Amino acid sequence: MHDIILKKQLNEQFNIPSFRTGQEEIIKDVLNGNDVLGVLPTGSGKSLCYQLPATMMDGLTIVVSPLISLMQDQVKQLRATGFKAVEAINSFMAIKEKKQTLQNLNKYKLIYISPELLLQPVIKKHLRNVRVSLFVIDEAHCISQWGHEFRPDYLRLGTMIDYLKNPPILALSATATREVQNDIAVSLNRPVINRHIYPMDRENIVFTVEHLNNDAEKQHKIAEILEDYRVPTLVYFSSKRKAEEIAAFLARNLPDHRIAFYHGGMDQTDRISIQQQFMNDQLDVVCCTSAFGMGINKQDIRLIIHYHFPLQIESFIQEIGRAGRDGKSSVSLLLYADGDEYLPNALIENELPAPDMLKEMFSRLYQLYKQAPSLPDATQIMEILQISETQWRFLHHQLEGKGIINGNELVFSGELWKTSYHEIYRLVVDRVKLKEQKLWEMTSWIHYEGCLRKKLYQSFQDDFKAPLAGCCSNCGYSISTWEPEQSNYSTSAGSWQNKLKKLLLSGVDHAETK
Repeated sequence: MHDIILKKQLNEQFNIPSFRTGQEEIIKDVLNGNDVLGVLPTGSGKSLCYQLPATMMDGLTIVVSPLISLMQDQVKQLRATGFKAVEAINSFMAIKEKKQTLQNLNKYKLIYISPELLLQPVIKKHLRNVRVSLFVIDEAHCISQWGHEFRPDYLRLGTMIDYLKNPPILALSATATREVQNDIAVSLNRPVINRHIYPMDRENIVFTVEHLNNDAEKQHKIAEILEDYRVPTLVYFSSKRKAEEIAAFLARNLPDHRIAFYHGGMDQTDRISIQQQFMNDQLDVVCCTSAFGMGINKQDIRLIIHYHFPLQIESFIQEIGRAGRDGKSSVSLLLYADGDEYLPNALIENELPAPDMLKEMFSRLYQLYKQAPSLPDATQIMEILQISETQWRFLHHQLEGKGIINGNELVFSGELWKTSYHEIYRLVVDRVKLKEQKLWEMTSWIHYEGCLRKKLYQSFQDDFKAPLAGCCSNCGYSISTWEPEQSNYSTSAGSWQNKLKKLLLSGVDHAETK
């Protein structure tokens, strides 16, 4: 593709004067029909790497995306550029609208879809009948990070690509160690894939860690900081209930601030509403779990606070990377108290079946088989096996892959079950060890006494850019010296934000979440 034609399309279709680092190289590789794995820092414009080719190629570009809100934002932004041949197929679509879209796929150039919907038989059938020119996996680290436990359909994408007659692949991520890159390549059946890996450090983000004694000190510290700095802020939690509780606490103590909570246990409509309000500067602070943030393209987020630390460095980098996408000074603040390791350790235990219980689970499955080959519904079988939904998704995926589950029936063979038990047992043990290693890396960073910036990125790149406004709390930076441009919004009586507080924060102190 001639450079002049490419840059003309960039300017005329997207009104962008020039490419950012990595974009042009990846786009040229894609337009040449190559399989590509691109790792670019958060906020670097990864979506352009498939959106621009989609406007220029014949056929359909399929984009596998993890979140409905992310898809909807991308569709809205593309249509705003005048590119109308784009749609997101999701569970919000009316049946008639979805049917019409599927029957007219040849009229579209780009379709967004989740891995779960993509693998539905009726959708597979329609996609099989169109020419797919590019298969994109956005946020491709989800294959490695979520595929084994939370969303096993990510691990089935390689089979789907084969079903679609092997179109070229573009896998994109903001955080992928060499180990994760290899995991992505193997899962997609592309051991040889062109890799474009770029440094992910963000020189405008300052890293700070503060050690406190308990949760009460954390709460007051957050209130104190938000009182001093009224800037677009995300406060991250590993607990839905705690996100709600702290949102209520902050709303009581900062009545002039517009505060809401967000987590995966909320109704989808409410989640999208909160996200849009934050994007449109109608909220100051969102207390959220990791469910909030992926695909959030708000340029002026200034402060990311971690009330709880995530289970791995990759997740932390993704979350802090939502700050300062406009290049201006922003701060990451992680609050730590003794005992904070308890929650992430409990989360790891709840993600996978306990290895010492696997034999009992196989025994109970055999008893079910003897009663009738057909599996009970998911709720019943989770109760029978005494496992969570996440643990059952993992176990179901493994049993299905080994032929013990076929469709909705159990298939018994003594040797097959024996071999499968040992293989699954070993896999669970290995996965737990990997997660514990990732957690150890995260806690080691929190307690590190040297440069936090250098330590954070050392697994991903050899060096990092010189920080713009400050490096980290271990290199002498204090948040008290920070002078960001602050928000200044009126909060008149009866305003919509007060109504929102009533809607979202009434009775929060007694809210029960999982």
